[in-house]
Amino acid sequence: MANPAPARLDNMEAQQQQQQNNNNPPRRENVELRPPHRPWDESTATAKLFECSRIKALADERDAVQKKTFTKWVNSHLAQVSCRISDLYTDLRDGYMLTKLLEVLSGEQLACGGGPLGQTLALALSSLCPFPDACLKPKPTRGRMRIHSLENVDKALQFLKEQRVHLENVGSHDIVDGNHRLTLGLIWTIILRFQIQVIKIETEDNRETRSAKDALLLWCQMKTAGYPEVNIQNFTTSWRDGLAFNALIHRHRPDIIDFRKLTKSNAAFNLQQAFNTAEQQLGLARLLDPEDVNMENPDEKSIITYVVSFYHYFSKMKALAVEGKRVGKVLDQVLETEKIIERYEALASELLEWIELTIGIISSQKFANSLAGVQQQLQAFTAFCTLEKPVKFQEKGNLEVLLFSIQSKLRASNRKLYVPREGRSISDINKAWSRLEKAEHERGVALRNELIRQEKLELLAQRFDHKAAMRETWLSENQRLVSQDNFGYDLPAVEAAMKKHEAIEADISSYQERIQAVVDLAQEMESEGYYDSRRIEAQKSNILRQWGLLTELVGARRARLEQNVALQKVFQEMVYMIDWMDEMQQAQLASKEFGKHLLEVEDLLQKQSLLEADVSAQSERVQTLNAAALKFLELAGYQPCDPQIVCNRVSHVQSCLEQLQALAAKRRKELEASRQLWAFFQEMEEAEAWVREKERILSSPQSYGKDLSGVVRLLSKHNILLGELGGRRALLQTALKRGEQLLPQKRAAPGPLQEKCREVRLRWKALERLAGAHSQRLQEALSFFQFSADTDDLVAWLQDAYRLASSDDFGHDEHSTQSLVKKHRGVAEEVDKHRAAVLALRRQLAALAPEYHELVDVQIRIVEVEQLYGEVAEVAVLRRQWLQDALAVYRMFSEVNACEVWIDEKEQWLNRMDVPQKLEDVEVVQHRRVPGLGLTRWGWGRTAQAGVRVRGLGC
Repeated sequence: MANPAPARLDNMEAQQQQQQNNNNPPRRENVELRPPHRPWDESTATAKLFECSRIKALADERDAVQKKTFTKWVNSHLAQVSCRISDLYTDLRDGYMLTKLLEVLSGEQLACGGGPLGQTLALALSSLCPFPDACLKPKPTRGRMRIHSLENVDKALQFLKEQRVHLENVGSHDIVDGNHRLTLGLIWTIILRFQIQVIKIETEDNRETRSAKDALLLWCQMKTAGYPEVNIQNFTTSWRDGLAFNALIHRHRPDIIDFRKLTKSNAAFNLQQAFNTAEQQLGLARLLDPEDVNMENPDEKSIITYVVSFYHYFSKMKALAVEGKRVGKVLDQVLETEKIIERYEALASELLEWIELTIGIISSQKFANSLAGVQQQLQAFTAFCTLEKPVKFQEKGNLEVLLFSIQSKLRASNRKLYVPREGRSISDINKAWSRLEKAEHERGVALRNELIRQEKLELLAQRFDHKAAMRETWLSENQRLVSQDNFGYDLPAVEAAMKKHEAIEADISSYQERIQAVVDLAQEMESEGYYDSRRIEAQKSNILRQWGLLTELVGARRARLEQNVALQKVFQEMVYMIDWMDEMQQAQLASKEFGKHLLEVEDLLQKQSLLEADVSAQSERVQTLNAAALKFLELAGYQPCDPQIVCNRVSHVQSCLEQLQALAAKRRKELEASRQLWAFFQEMEEAEAWVREKERILSSPQSYGKDLSGVVRLLSKHNILLGELGGRRALLQTALKRGEQLLPQKRAAPGPLQEKCREVRLRWKALERLAGAHSQRLQEALSFFQFSADTDDLVAWLQDAYRLASSDDFGHDEHSTQSLVKKHRGVAEEVDKHRAAVLALRRQLAALAPEYHELVDVQIRIVEVEQLYGEVAEVAVLRRQWLQDALAVYRMFSEVNACEVWIDEKEQWLNRMDVPQKLEDVEVVQHRRVPGLGLTRWGWGRTAQAGVRVRGLGC
C-alpha cells in the first residue's frame, strides 16, 4: 500500500492550477462592458491583444501535451484491468474509469459512498452477506445518469481525501462537467501522490532526505553523472536534446543503446530512439512524442510523468535481478565449499611432508674449513631461504586463508563448520613450521658466524697493510715539514706561520686516532691468531717510533714560534705607540691655540688633563713593552731576533715618550697662564657688573619709609648691602693683586690690564660714596621716625594720665578713698618724671636734620604736647586736693558713727542698771561705774573732735 503521508508540497502545482481555474469567473456572453473609444489607445490595445492571444496559444499547447501524456499514462495503468480511455476529459466524467485507476494505483477497492443512505444500505447488506468486506466495497455504478456520475466521482475524491491528498476547490461536478484544467490538475495530483511521492533518496554528504520532484531530479542527476553533454537541472529544457533519456536507459541497459554515437545537435533522433527503445525493449508506455519535448518550453508535468515510469521500471528491474543472483549464489557457494575442502586436505599433506624432510637436511652443523667453502654453503642456504622457503610460506598462508574462507562460507550459509582431520589442522602446520624456522635460524647463525670470522681475518690483514703504508708516508712528510723555521720578519708573517703551525698540530692531533687504529688492528689480528703476526708487529713498532719523533719536533717548533710571535707583538705595540705619540705631538701638543675666553681655556685644560692621563697610561705601557722586549735578551739558546735591534727599538720608544712628556708639560704651563689671565678679566667683568647693579639700585629714587618699622627694614637691607660690600672689597683686592702679578707675563697686555684695574677701583670708590650717603639718609629718617614714635608714646601717656586725673570717682568710703589717694600719688609722681621728657622734645627736634625739624606739623606737635602736659599737671593738683577733702569727710563720718554707737550702748547700759537698796551694794555699783566714767570721757573727747572736723569742712 502506498504511503498515506500528506503530499502538500508535491500537490502545490496542481492546487495552484486549480485555484487559477476556479478564480476565473465564467464569461458573460450577453453583457459587454466596452470602454470609451480612444484613438491613442489603439496601438496599445493591439499589442495587448496579440500578447493575450500568444499566452492563450501557449497555454492551449501545454494543455494539449499534458492531455496526451496523461491519457497515455492512464491507459498504461488501466491496461492491467483491461480498460482504456480515448479522451481524458470525456471518459473520466462518469467516474468509473477514475475509480478503476485509483484501485489499480492503490491496490485497494474504493469504499462505498453516496451519503448516509448509501452507507446504511451497505451496512444492511453486510449483515446478510457471508463476505462483509466485499459487500462494504461495491463496484462503481455504470449508470448513465448525472447522479450516478457524481456518485462515482465523489467516491474517488473521498478516497483521495482518505489518503490525505489535499484537493482544493475540486468537486465532483467539476469532473462530471468536463472542466479541462481541473481534470488535468486532478490527474497530476494522482500522479504526484501514487508515483512521485514514494521516491525517497538520501544524499551521502548531509543525510538530507528529499522527496517528490526534488528527489526525482536528484535521482536523474545521479544516474546521468559522468555522461558528456548531459546536465539535468530541471524537467523542461534539460531534456530537449534527448541525451538525458538515452543516458538513463544506457546507465541500466548499456546493451540496448550505443550512447557514444549520439550527438546533442540531433535532438529529434535522440528522442525518437529513446522513446522507441523504452517502448520496445523495456515495455514502457510511450507517453511523449519527440515534438512534445523538442520545443522551446517543454511541459514539465508531462516530462515528470514520463521520467517517473523510468524510475519505477528500473527500480523493479534491480530488485528482480538481486533476488535471482542471490539464489544462484547460494548453490554455487555449496559446490565451491566442497571443492575447497578437498583442496585444503591435499595441500596440507604435501606441506607437512616437505617440512619434515627439510628439517632433517638443515639440522647438520658441518662446515668447510675455508672461506670459499663457507661461502658456497651460505649461498646454498640463502637460495633455500629466498627461493624455496617463501614459496612454501605462501602455501602455508594460502592454507590459512583457504580454511578461513571455508569457515566463513559455512557460517554465512548457517552450515556446520569444517573440522580438519587430525594432524592436518592449522595449529599442527604452525608447530611444524616453528620447528623448521628454529632449525633454519640455527643453521644461518652458525654459517654467518663462521663466514664472518674468515672474512674478518682477511679484511683486517688488508686494512692493516693499507693503513700502515699510508701512516708511514704521512709521518715522513710531516717530519720534513716541521723541521723548517721560515717564520718571517713581521707580525702578520709570524702570525700566519703560527696559524699554519696550529693547522699542522690540529692535523697531527686528529691523526693520533688513525695511528691508534693501526695499533688496534695489529692487536686484534694478533688476538685472532693471524699467521703473519710477526710482520704486523714490526710495522706497528716502526710507526709508533716515527710518531714519537714527530710530536717532539712539533713541540719544539711551537715553542720557537711562540717566542717569535711574542717579540713581534711587542715590536708592533712599539710601532703603534710611536705613531700615537707622533700624532699627539702634531695634532694637540703643537697647537698654538690657548683660548679666547675662560670657558674655552677651561675646555682646553680639560682636554689637556685627559691627554696627560693618556700619556701617563701610555708611559706605563711603554715601560711594560720595554721590559718585555729586554727579556728576550736574556733567553739562552734560540734567539728570535738580533739583540741590537731590540735595544735600538727600546731606546727609540723611550726618547719619543720623554719628548712627548716635555711638550705636554710646556703646553699645560701655557694654558694655566692663559686661564689666570682670562679668569682675572672675568672677575673684573663680574665685579663691574655687580658694582653697576648696586649703583643703579642706590642711585634710583627711593622712599626711606613711612614709619619706624619701614625705616628699620630698609636699614637692615642696607646693612646687608654693606656686608656684601665688605666681602666684595676683600675679593676685589685679591683679584687686583693677581692682576698686578700678571703684568710681567708675556701673554698679558700691560695697557689694557692696568686700565681695567684703574676703572674697577674708580667704580668701587663711587659705589662706597653712594652707600655712605644712603646710610646717612636712612639714619636721619630713623631719628625722625624714632622722635615721632617717642612723641606719640608721650602723648598717649599724657592722655591716659589726664583721663585718670580728671576722673569723677572719689570713693564711697574711707578705705576706697585712701586707695584712690595712693594711686593718684603714683600718677603725680609719673607726671613729675615725664616733665624732663617733655622739656627734652625741643632739644631732640633741634638735633634732627633740617628737612625734618623745619616741618610746621612737627612744631605744632611739640606745642600741643607741652600744653597737654600743663593741663595734666594742673588737673593732678586739683584731684589731689579733692581726694584729701573726701578722705576728711569720710573720716568725720566714721567718728560720728562711732560716737552714736557708743552713746547708744551707754544708754542701754544705764537703762538696764538697778539702784541698790543697801549701802554695800551702792559701793559695789559705784566701783563698777568707774570704768564706765572713763569711757564716758573718751566718748566726749571723740565727739568734740568730730565737731571740729565738721566745722573745718564747713569752712
